Amino acid sequence: MALQTCKGFFYARMFDYSYPYVVNREILRLAIPNILSNISVPLLSTVDTALMGNVSPLHLGAIGLGGMIFNFIYWNFGFLRMGTTGMTAQAYGADDQDEIAYLLLRVCMVAIIVAGLLVLFSGPIIWLATQAMNVQPEHLDLVTQYVSTRIWDAPATLLLYGLLGWFFGMQDAVVPLVITVIINILNIILSIYFVKVQGMDVVGVALGTVIAQYIGVVLCITALIWKYRSYIQFDLVKSFDKEKLLGFFKVNSDLFIRTICLSSAFFFFYRESSGYGEVLLAVNVIIQQFLSWLSYGVDGIAYAAESLVGKYTGANQPKKTTALIKRLLGWGLGFALVYSIIYGIWYEPLVHIFNDNAKVAAVALDYRWWAIAFPVVGFACYIWDGIYVGLTASKAMRNSMLLSLLVYLASYYLCLPYFGSDAIWIALAIFLGIRGVLLTVMYWKRGLAVA
Repeated sequence: MALQTCKGFFYARMFDYSYPYVVNREILRLAIPNILSNISVPLLSTVDTALMGNVSPLHLGAIGLGGMIFNFIYWNFGFLRMGTTGMTAQAYGADDQDEIAYLLLRVCMVAIIVAGLLVLFSGPIIWLATQAMNVQPEHLDLVTQYVSTRIWDAPATLLLYGLLGWFFGMQDAVVPLVITVIINILNIILSIYFVKVQGMDVVGVALGTVIAQYIGVVLCITALIWKYRSYIQFDLVKSFDKEKLLGFFKVNSDLFIRTICLSSAFFFFYRESSGYGEVLLAVNVIIQQFLSWLSYGVDGIAYAAESLVGKYTGANQPKKTTALIKRLLGWGLGFALVYSIIYGIWYEPLVHIFNDNAKVAAVALDYRWWAIAFPVVGFACYIWDGIYVGLTASKAMRNSMLLSLLVYLASYYLCLPYFGSDAIWIALAIFLGIRGVLLTVMYWKRGLAVA
């Protein structure tokens, strides 16, 4: 009886499809451009991985480790996008034109300051990252070359986080779509040119990214002048109003801690993988690409959640917000099932995109069920992240991530004596699953008051 009651509550609360057609239309209006732009992100990573994978397994492992170092560095400043989207969307919903303008200047100033510090202290950062990542001697030189080149895109990357987050908050997914696709197409073309024509291997891949990111910033500034000129203001006193600034940093400090935990989990994954030898590291890098495809696809729905939930929260429309949340979870599950089917049918050909080494391909086949299972296990945490960003429920996001990270690490060390190298995948599945469960339970208990 209790089980039936819980099931009835869950389906009524999460997947009731009796709401008006307009809810789906609003989701798709923002989600489709986000999905299209997100497709180009893993495509870029796929091309980089394939370029290096066809040089040698050593280069493939190096690009995976180097990319993870930058994921760790940049993901930790993902609050510049997430926090900006949530707060801008709420200001948009409340029709607070001044705050929208002040948020734009605020996030750009913070991005520039943080990026300057990253470049200034790049030497110690690179040394610490390679040590913490347990980079093996055979990979060290290649990883260092890659990271030393890529660090110069820090100002452009962090500015793009803030600017694109602001566009999303303004309910504009088209400008980010155009800019992101252009950046990634240029990045792919430049990487292929530097690697295939100039023979620059990992440095070529990094240099392609640096150049493309700065072009992206120029495009963002152009879009602001063309479409949002009235919001370009330079009133530093009002933009850095004490009360507003404290609210900005309160939300973003929670998101910062949350993102450190997330990036630490994947950092730990690669750190442990690097100790299992170059073949297994190469396999894990490939399967992580499949997980990236999932995250960027489902994140198209999550980005729509950030914008729309934030707008309706700012406009104080709880019924529309609740209806929206139910639909968002339904769309997320649908996308996850499509991913699982694709990975189930075309797993082997997809593996060969990244690698032409027979030994790596053979070992990768042993891991196909992880690729199939991860979309269904992990979709909920991605969608809930978008919902909670829109609600600016940063404290709940922080606390759930801290607990999930502890469970992840404990799971790995408990499973390691019994499952060997498979323990890292078991722990990662538990990590994604428990995040979704915790965020669901928090909303189940508190509803929109979770913020």
